[in-house]
Amino acid sequence: MSASDLLVATALAGTAASISGAIGSARVRINVSAVLTIAACACGLAVAVGVLHSHHGVALYTNRLIPLTGLSLALDPLGSLFVAITSVVGICAMVFRLGYEGHGLSSRTASSALPLFVTTMLFVPAAATVTTFLFLWELMAVTSLLLVLADHRHRPEVQKAAQWYAVMTQFGAACLLVGFVLLATRTGSQSFVTIAARAPHLAAWVRGSAFVLMVIGFGSKAGMVPLHVWLPRAHPEAPGPVSALMSAAMVNLGVYGIVRVGDGLLRGGPAWWWLLVMILGALSALFGSLHSATSRDLKRLLAYSTTDNVGLMLLGVGASGLFAATGHQGLALFALIAALLHVVFHAVFKGSLFLSASSVQQATGTRDLDSLGGLMRRMPVTGPIFLVAGLAISAMPALCGFVSEWLLLQAMLHGLPTTNAAIAVTMPIGVGVLALTGGLTAFTFVKAIGIGFLGQPRTEAAAGATEVRGSMWAGSGMLAALCLILGVAPWLVVPAVVDAARDATGIRASNPLTPGWQLGLSDIHGALAPGLLLVALALAGATVSLGRAALQRGAARRAEAWGCGRELQTARMEYTATSFGEPLTRVFDDVLSPSHDLDISHTAESRYYVEAATFHTALDDGFERRFYRPVAGALRRWGALARRVPNGSIHRYLAFGLVALIVVLVVVA
Repeated sequence: MSASDLLVATALAGTAASISGAIGSARVRINVSAVLTIAACACGLAVAVGVLHSHHGVALYTNRLIPLTGLSLALDPLGSLFVAITSVVGICAMVFRLGYEGHGLSSRTASSALPLFVTTMLFVPAAATVTTFLFLWELMAVTSLLLVLADHRHRPEVQKAAQWYAVMTQFGAACLLVGFVLLATRTGSQSFVTIAARAPHLAAWVRGSAFVLMVIGFGSKAGMVPLHVWLPRAHPEAPGPVSALMSAAMVNLGVYGIVRVGDGLLRGGPAWWWLLVMILGALSALFGSLHSATSRDLKRLLAYSTTDNVGLMLLGVGASGLFAATGHQGLALFALIAALLHVVFHAVFKGSLFLSASSVQQATGTRDLDSLGGLMRRMPVTGPIFLVAGLAISAMPALCGFVSEWLLLQAMLHGLPTTNAAIAVTMPIGVGVLALTGGLTAFTFVKAIGIGFLGQPRTEAAAGATEVRGSMWAGSGMLAALCLILGVAPWLVVPAVVDAARDATGIRASNPLTPGWQLGLSDIHGALAPGLLLVALALAGATVSLGRAALQRGAARRAEAWGCGRELQTARMEYTATSFGEPLTRVFDDVLSPSHDLDISHTAESRYYVEAATFHTALDDGFERRFYRPVAGALRRWGALARRVPNGSIHRYLAFGLVALIVVLVVVA
């Protein structure tokens, strides 16, 4: 079967999955649509791997789907990398879906929209014209919105989250539309190939305006600060497989769009473009890591962590563009490879984390870390899976997150020393951001794992939790296994990432990475041997265990986690997520602006005796509170004023028509 036939098979399998989800009975539509979606992802993965292996793209055109312009697809190495990422995450999410229940995902609408959402994400990186891209992008946005709304009848907070998501995604789509129209009209073509050939000859203001619009449009989908406000609302409220797909696959397409436009269509640009990307990336990384470290909602914590990791990706993309703009071609290629490698690894560990968090929510009925505890014993498979993925996102050695963040660090460090002022200022800041966010991420997942999975259960729901169905932990477990495999053997994906980076930038410098049992850095003094790291860690662990066994006198006494060695330990004596993050909340009080509320209830006999005291701490998003809410309030007031205008008077309507006619005549004249 040829590559174009596999593309057609991907579309047919995805369409069949969507139809079966709409017309089948409850059990049939879940199983059949999930299996057909897995088939669509498998076909997409086969196409992507074929393109990356052969270095030959695949193209497909039909005029039967989109009127006038037709549907034009062309898959190159850069697009193939993102198709492969989406395919792997999609397969694991659909396996998880087979055992997942609740949150409205079993309805006909959701069962039909989910396969369409996954299939559309597979085709977005293959779009070859402006119309095709915008059509697929909007279809992806609409289907994801329907899935966020899946449980709106039972939980009112879902409606509010969907409203935020709808507004932000349509704002981003409007920016993309204006940016693409600007490029298409100025180059005289909708074809990406033609735009890329003619864009270098456009006026500087056209190129700069288009790039800024694209960064805003794609950044809003990626969860980039300050356009991130929908993400910590929509991801926690979406059903488990949907939140995993959105965070591990959909936000990556925002990064893809910035790379595709900045490096592919516009063929690079001046240094200020990439300084803007780096500033937004640093702000996203710091803001996201800080909020994830202080959040007590498990899925909201993971959502802010997505903003943090998107910020790291944008740091790498911006550094790559800045190096290219200042003539450092080898470093530009190296930085983009590190950024794309982090895209791949983020999809793996964040997909596993979201699926595991959804398993916890289904088993306990809550996402509140303060209401969990003791789940490592009660969920003996999900707990270790979450632990592995949490260690990977914390960049622990011998896991995949360590490799990509180490390469990002090397790319920025080796940009120094330099005589270029822009690089000399931004690279140390980037290194500092990477170091600070790394520490905050480790703090976050010590809290999430320690509070949620260790110790004693704090509620009856946590005490009664049991392991979820096998298909659910199988879906998250496959991604956790990839965290281990790719952490020890990153060379399995490094060649594909290098090809994608070369395709995006057009740089033909020597390969900056030498894949093998150790990851060598060509032209840069350094190497990383993940396998040796794993062996060293294993030997260190074995040495400590043997030394403890040799020196130990008598039997060891076992105690509860967070028990501090006490004989008596209760759940009320343990740390909560709120208390664990309280020191950090105090240090960054000006940024987080927490609100506190103390409820005191008195005994019935006398108001002088306190029966109970409850202390509440709430953390709002600063951008939402200080910017978006005032803007939303102003729009509501404007809307209320505008509703008074159509009062039913024919005289007023005729006056409107007369004024409009006069304005048209003046403009035409």
